[in-house]
Amino acid sequence: MATYRRHAYVELWTNRYEGFPLSDLFGVNPSGPQRRIVSVLVPAPVETAYSYRLPAGVEAPPGSIVEVPLGPRKVIGVVWDPPEQAGKPVSDNRLREIERVFDAPPLQPSMRRFVDWIGSYYLMPRGMIMRMVLRAPEALEPEPRIRGLRQIGVEPERMTPARKRVIDLTRDGLGWSRSGLAASAAVSSSVIDGLVAQGTLEEVWLEPGKSIDIPDPDHTASALNEDQSAAADVLTSRVKAAAFSVALIDGVTGSGKTDVYFEAVAEALRIGRQALVLLPEIALTGQFLDRFTARFGARPAEWHSEVTPKNRARVWRGVSTGDVRVVVGARSALFLPFRDLGLIVIDEEHDGAYKQEEGVNYHARDMAVVRARLGGFPVALASATPSIETRVNADLGRYARLILPNRASGAELPAIEAVDLRRHLPERGKFLSPPLLSAIQQTISNGEQTLLFLNRRGYAPLTLCRTCGHRFQCPDCSTWLVEHRFRGVLTCHHCGHTERRPDFCPTCGEVDSLIACGPGIERIAEEVADAFPEAHRIILSSDLHGGAARMKEELAAIARGEADIIIGTQLVAKGHNFPKLTLVGVVDADLGLAHGDPRAAEKTFQLLQQVTGRAGRFMNTRGAARGLLQTYAPGHPVMKAIVAGDREAFYASEIEDRRIVGLPPFGRLAGVIISADDRETAQAYARSLALAAPKADKIQVLGPTDAPLAVVRGRHRFRLLVKSERTVDIQTYIRDWLALADKVRGSLRIQIDIDPQSFL
Repeated sequence: MATYRRHAYVELWTNRYEGFPLSDLFGVNPSGPQRRIVSVLVPAPVETAYSYRLPAGVEAPPGSIVEVPLGPRKVIGVVWDPPEQAGKPVSDNRLREIERVFDAPPLQPSMRRFVDWIGSYYLMPRGMIMRMVLRAPEALEPEPRIRGLRQIGVEPERMTPARKRVIDLTRDGLGWSRSGLAASAAVSSSVIDGLVAQGTLEEVWLEPGKSIDIPDPDHTASALNEDQSAAADVLTSRVKAAAFSVALIDGVTGSGKTDVYFEAVAEALRIGRQALVLLPEIALTGQFLDRFTARFGARPAEWHSEVTPKNRARVWRGVSTGDVRVVVGARSALFLPFRDLGLIVIDEEHDGAYKQEEGVNYHARDMAVVRARLGGFPVALASATPSIETRVNADLGRYARLILPNRASGAELPAIEAVDLRRHLPERGKFLSPPLLSAIQQTISNGEQTLLFLNRRGYAPLTLCRTCGHRFQCPDCSTWLVEHRFRGVLTCHHCGHTERRPDFCPTCGEVDSLIACGPGIERIAEEVADAFPEAHRIILSSDLHGGAARMKEELAAIARGEADIIIGTQLVAKGHNFPKLTLVGVVDADLGLAHGDPRAAEKTFQLLQQVTGRAGRFMNTRGAARGLLQTYAPGHPVMKAIVAGDREAFYASEIEDRRIVGLPPFGRLAGVIISADDRETAQAYARSLALAAPKADKIQVLGPTDAPLAVVRGRHRFRLLVKSERTVDIQTYIRDWLALADKVRGSLRIQIDIDPQSFL
């Protein structure tokens, strides 16, 4: 029976990565004269870097970004180090030449090692990771100049109010873009064309882009309390030291964790280095950017899916040259090619949004620690409800733990109560209990705000026919269609399939027989409208029309006090400050406990603690802040810990449970998902793969079994789970196992999920 022991790997000070290779993966940079054959890693699903020949007189040191031929196409790649040659050496005259070396800063050595590390740890082709690094190819070309206009002093023959507005704006002789001038002067393009024809305006070439504002670390001093100052001193000293370390800012909701790590960002700026702040949701960026601007006098660069391609290119190039000093972004910002990164901050480090589960599977929080280790700089993790892995690392001394026990405003934490739905039943067909309705009425009377939380989008999770029992199911997934009554559609939240909600049952033809089962936030909003018709309501959900722009507007309106009742999903639980919010009602506190996820208790505790923590963050409210949890299981350990305000008891219990059964961070897990176009093919291969699993000490292979979501996007799915002790080299075991398995053919696909967060 084989034993997969860890090698003599570099220590990372973290439970998850302790014992995983860093240095032995990469080889040594070649010295001496530049070789004329170089290896280029291309952004394609390949593991190996390809060999190319350098043209005469062209230099491309490691990290250079180049254009190379790949089959019939031309692709952008990066010169890797050292040159990789598998098998027999290839003669120079059989190699294809590099066609172009871009005038862009090369990728730093630590970034190249980072790509190698992720590929090896997550068993992903390095070319797929390189695709994430080269996400903004437009940044490799100089941004073209644009045609603009400026005034040359010639008065038009006929003056109109519209022409006068244009002339007043351009009187200083500076250049304007045509569209910008028309918009600013509130005129049509014909007015601009007329002034050009009159000789009042002339066309000029304008330099592209806009100047980059440099944040000022000393723009506005933060007023920190004693606990905050002590934590900030630790972080700033670590930034000054310019060495790898990890610190957890563990503070209650509203304790001012952001102000603390702002001081670390300021110190990075003072010593001339760059900083990266990761946020779990785009919706958080609005308030965050306002706070950042107030502290530093300039906005940071943004990096997320809502940023336009042109601005993404500017940020990518500015980061690589060092002109962009601070980036705030989603998890993909971790792959930006920083020139001199000196600090990474992971806000809400416990949040599940940091795990990417499609394409390249990786956890941004964990990989931030790796990137900091490779680059030799500190990481700050911030959370009011740290993940179990992070908390164990802090308890064992691998991470520093900086505790903020009190709210920065001096306000008290909300009093949490469980509403036992077995005793306080809502009215028939309703979902809000009498105690919660009474509390909402009192809050409205006080001129304060209520947040009703339900982590379920749409109107209802299931629609069925009460005559024949027909249930509306996604044709491509093994899940029910969710009714979105505001839009009049039924939608699958896994593949996006959408169809119009019919007026009759498609099976029996009965009219007006369709009923909605269970609540979503739209249904709760309908109930609130009936109970409190005069109250102003705002619904917050990730699938609202208008996207991120509308979401920011709604959040700003809530912060200004322009809503009495907010109904929202989990995005309202993250980092928002609503000054008038004093009551949080959780409609279904048991929802997250209703499946077999081994992290269910942890996730539910974090979500409920975070969402109730939105209440009473400021002292300018009349009543004491409250949180009401509607539950059928008030005796569950999660409910008892939250009601008692004893999170230490929860952590102690959950950590001990994990230790006993060998779950992370005391053991290791890897998911293996087999999928195919038909069930028989997927099941047969999953069984053969399980039989091929090598016998090994301290490793179990469980399954195969149908995945909880057995069909997604028309593909049938089976799962195996690899479970091992913490010290086992699970990656090498899986590589050896897959080498013994039958070749994947046809529609078959295998997906490896190291350290899975979801078990669907």
